[in-house]
Amino acid sequence: MAVLVTRPDEQGSALCQLLIDAGIDALHQPLISIKPGSSLSGIDKELEQFDIIIAVSQHAVTFTHQMMLASSSHWPKAATYLAVGQKSAHVLSKNAQQKVHYPEISDSEHLLRLDVLQHVANKRIVILRGNGGRDLIFDTLIKRGAKVEYREVYKRENIAFRSDLLVPLWQDRKVNQLVITSSGQLNHFVSQLSELELDWLFKLTLYVPSERIEQEALQLGFKKVVNTYSASNKDLLTALRSTETGQ
Repeated sequence: MAVLVTRPDEQGSALCQLLIDAGIDALHQPLISIKPGSSLSGIDKELEQFDIIIAVSQHAVTFTHQMMLASSSHWPKAATYLAVGQKSAHVLSKNAQQKVHYPEISDSEHLLRLDVLQHVANKRIVILRGNGGRDLIFDTLIKRGAKVEYREVYKRENIAFRSDLLVPLWQDRKVNQLVITSSGQLNHFVSQLSELELDWLFKLTLYVPSERIEQEALQLGFKKVVNTYSASNKDLLTALRSTETGQ
């Protein structure tokens, strides 16, 4: 039995190593590549104007911080910081040296329930994110009277792959579990497979980080979907180990 991990770059490699160290066979097949975004240049000079800074992912934090370091700039001290996920919050707190608010359940809906975002009329808010994605945070904060702007500090690019070559390999390795951490990756993966290959795919146990992606997966045809309520490698590992041990 084996786990197919689709997280990009270092996050995916790190999760595979954690699984292997735990005695669980793991394969890495990234579905997207992460590159600098169109708004990254100059972000170091722009953040000072905002009252609230929201990071939607670790990539948003990492790319922004790299730009800060390159220009010898610092994260604003007067701003209020938020992150959608716990791991992103920890990385942001370490880099910015500031307190970072985050929800217990890592999604936009629970972020918007935080007390610090309830009274934001006339506040200037920036959302650090990648290309595309949901507009729920933006739209909700606008309705609450805030002045909200996006900064696309990174971009995701889909990676095509030969399913006719890889699916037989995964089957030979007895892959029975799959980790996908975003809606975009989920839909891209499904789009790359033939109808016959999808019959195999939908029988795998799929691990996702939110209820929204869980529902999307079920609608696509997956039979067993496990919601880990977090995209951190630590929480994904815990869920996968629980399944492996039957606990």
